[in-house]
Amino acid sequence: MSGWESASLRSVSWPGAAIGMVFAIGVLTAYAGLPRRRRATLNDRLLPYLRDAPRPSRLLATGPVGGTHALALLVGPLVTGLAARIESTLGGAASVHRRLLRAGKAPDVDRFRAEQVVWGSVGTVGGVVVGAILWLAHPGSFVPPVILTLCGAAAGVVARDQWLSRDATMRERRMLAEFPTVAELLALAVAAGEGAVGALERICRLAKGELATELGRCLADARAGANLPDALGGLADRTGLVSLARFVDGMVVAVERGTPLAEVLRSQAQDVRETGRRAVMEAGGRKEITMMLPVVFLVLPVTVLFAVFPGFAFLRFSV
Repeated sequence: MSGWESASLRSVSWPGAAIGMVFAIGVLTAYAGLPRRRRATLNDRLLPYLRDAPRPSRLLATGPVGGTHALALLVGPLVTGLAARIESTLGGAASVHRRLLRAGKAPDVDRFRAEQVVWGSVGTVGGVVVGAILWLAHPGSFVPPVILTLCGAAAGVVARDQWLSRDATMRERRMLAEFPTVAELLALAVAAGEGAVGALERICRLAKGELATELGRCLADARAGANLPDALGGLADRTGLVSLARFVDGMVVAVERGTPLAEVLRSQAQDVRETGRRAVMEAGGRKEITMMLPVVFLVLPVTVLFAVFPGFAFLRFSV
């Protein structure tokens, strides 16, 4: 690099350039959000009446999408190609489909891959920024900035995948926390004379939460023509909870064989409570070892020091 190029790089005001870029992005965002550029399309007007139909991914749309049709036309094919490349490289479409169902999202693997592309792009930008700062601070080889850029892209893709797993796990924890109460309410409704479908209708009307939403989907499937055991089996397939699968199996057996459904529901709720109690006891046992660390390494040395120091002081004064 010549002396003139080095002087020009040193004369560039990087904070000013960053502020100008942020200002330009803000202007473009405000322009894209103008009312005349975000008029509702025909798809937006029909969507409330077709919510059961699979919704196409806006990230993969190649046609007009709101007021950003030009950007969609330019970026859509690129995002589609990168999403297909990620799918061919990583694979695991079945796992992604399963986790999307567990997270309560539409099982649209293509949309998820497009989101991974977006997250990877953000990670790439972050890697470029960090690499550029390091290179400007210590000019030399371009290998470290390139490695940081690649690491940022990979981190963005992996972070989106891990975030999906986290969403699925957190949703299942909420469902497990709601399950005993919902099972008790179903048992009370059945004991009061309601049928299985009537009890589900009452719970879906009164209760709120993830499990109530899933029961509402089962009820919608039953109303659409599927029998109740098949609809409940779909609930077990969409979740990864063993206790909920046992609950569904118990309800199916009770409905098909005519056994008392209220007793089955109460037993299932009691089993879930016992499982939760055992989980709390096991977590407490594991945390007990962790809680011993500050006692052993912080409290105990201070206690020993206070117990031994007077003796050493007495011996020193005696001498």
